[in-house]
Amino acid sequence: MTFAWQDNLTGARSSFVSHLECSLTGAHYEADQLHGLSAAGRPLLVRYDLDGVRAELSRETLAARPADMWKWRELLPVRDAANIVSLGEAATPIVSLPRTGARLGLADLLVKDEGRLPTGSFKARGLVMAVSMAKALGVAKIAMPTNGNAGAALAAYASRAGIETIILCPDDTPEINVREIAAQGARVYRVDGLIDECGAIVGEGAKQGLWFDFSTLKEPYRIEGKKVMGLELVEQLGWRVPDVIFYPTGGGTGLIGMWKAFAELEAIGLIGPERPRMVAVQAEGCAPVVKAWENGDEHFERWEGAHTVAAGIRVPKAVGDFLILRAVRESGGFAIAVPDDAILAAVDEAARQDGLLLCPEGGATLAAAQLARERGLISGSDKVVLFNCATGLKYPMPDASRRLAKSGPIDHAAL
Repeated sequence: MTFAWQDNLTGARSSFVSHLECSLTGAHYEADQLHGLSAAGRPLLVRYDLDGVRAELSRETLAARPADMWKWRELLPVRDAANIVSLGEAATPIVSLPRTGARLGLADLLVKDEGRLPTGSFKARGLVMAVSMAKALGVAKIAMPTNGNAGAALAAYASRAGIETIILCPDDTPEINVREIAAQGARVYRVDGLIDECGAIVGEGAKQGLWFDFSTLKEPYRIEGKKVMGLELVEQLGWRVPDVIFYPTGGGTGLIGMWKAFAELEAIGLIGPERPRMVAVQAEGCAPVVKAWENGDEHFERWEGAHTVAAGIRVPKAVGDFLILRAVRESGGFAIAVPDDAILAAVDEAARQDGLLLCPEGGATLAAAQLARERGLISGSDKVVLFNCATGLKYPMPDASRRLAKSGPIDHAAL
C-alpha cells in the first residue's frame, strides 16, 4: 500500500538532467558519472532541460503534491526514486517575529525555520541529495570535514544508504554534534584545527583513493538539495520573492543554491525576473566574504585566526567563493559581519520576545538585520526573510532556573 505522503518518493516522475557544467569555465561534463571538482578545480553545477521541465511542471501540479522537498523532483538530480534515502524532508515553516520586527522598525520580519528538518538542520537538504546520488553512482566510502550539523546529516543519510563514512571536525565542535555523528554510525575524529584543515586531510585521503571527498561544493549535488530552500520559499510566499534574504554564510552552498533556484523558476515560467537582495551574513571573527565584497574582489583569501560562537559559519576559505560573491552582487545585496555579543543577544531576544529559539547562525542573521536597518541598508517596508539553519535545542543554554523547597513556607505571590 502506498500512502499519499509517499507520492513524491515513489510516484513516476520524468528526469530532466542534461549535463554538469563547470561554474568557472562553462565546460560540460557527462551526467550520471561520478565527478568531484571540474578540471579547473571549481564546483560543477547540475543543468536541466528547462524547456522540458516547463512543459511538465505548473503551480497547480506542485500544489497538488505533498509538501516536502521531493515534490520538486523534476528539478532535482536523482533519476530513480529507488535511490532516494529520505528521512522525511518536509517543507519547513515560515515564522514571523512580530515583536522583534516592531522593535527594529520592520513591518514584515520572517524566519524560514530549517531546524524542523531531519537531524535538526538545513544540512539535511544538501546531504540527502548528495548521498542519494552517491548511492546511485555506486560510492562505497565517504569522508567529509564538518563544523557539526553537516556531519550529523551525512552520518544519518549514509547509514541509511549503507555507505561507510568518516567525518573530521574541529576539536571545539559543539559536543552534541560530535556525539550525534557517532550515534548515527559514522567514525568521527576531533582534529586540532579548523574546518579547512580538516578538509585538507580528507582531500589527501581522496587523492590516495581511500574514499570519495564530500567536502562542501566538491561534489555537484549538495547544492541541488540546498536550492530547494529557494523553490520552497517562493511557493510559500505566493510565488513572489521577498525583498531581502539574510543568509548565514560559511561555505555558501545554500546562498548559491537559492540564486540558482530563482533562475530556474523564471526559466520554467513560475516567477518573473524579480529577485531578492541576497545578504551574506558572517561573524566578525571569520568574515572572508565580507572583506572580499568590501574590497571588490572576485575571490577571497583565507581568514586567519577564525573564531566565533556560530561554528557553522566559521569557514576561513570556501571553494565556491566567487559564486557567493557573484550572487550577492548580481542581486544588489551586500555582505555584513556581526560581533558574537550581538549574535547571542539576538538569540536571546527572539526566544524571549517571539518564542522562537534560534541557533547561533540564525541569531547572526537577526543581528545582521538589525545592523542593516540601523545603517539604512534595508527599509521598514521590506519583506525580510532570515534563515535559521538549525534548531536552537542543539546548543548550550544558560541555566536561569531557581530553586524552590517544597517543605517550608512558600510565598506564592513572589514566584
